[in-house]
Amino acid sequence: MSEVLRVCVIDDEAIVCERLRPALEKVGFSVETFTDSQEAIDCFAREHFDIFITDLKMRKPDGLDVLRFVREHARDTKVIIITGFATVETAREALKGGAVDFLPKPFKISQLRDLVLRISGEDSSPE
Repeated sequence: MSEVLRVCVIDDEAIVCERLRPALEKVGFSVETFTDSQEAIDCFAREHFDIFITDLKMRKPDGLDVLRFVREHARDTKVIIITGFATVETAREALKGGAVDFLPKPFKISQLRDLVLRISGEDSSPE
């Protein structure tokens, strides 16, 4: 990677953050994780992230609120929505709102890693 891209992971389940951070750092991303979506938004107001990965269902602000905030403040930042409550309607709403992808849980960490690599413009490599 020519420059280290910054990824923000937001999920109210700490275990999701704990599993995604090393998988994304292993392929060269700088990763910050948050279990509180408002803290992530506050951090984003001060610091730039290239990619946001956010859970859909959280206490307010939820994943769609995060998506709207990111779209309003940094159109170049890409957002991936992850959720254990996937429906056609929520996927449609997320994609219409500007998310680059919508990934239902459970997913393989390699799926998300490869998706992040693809949208960042990097090649994915199998483990």
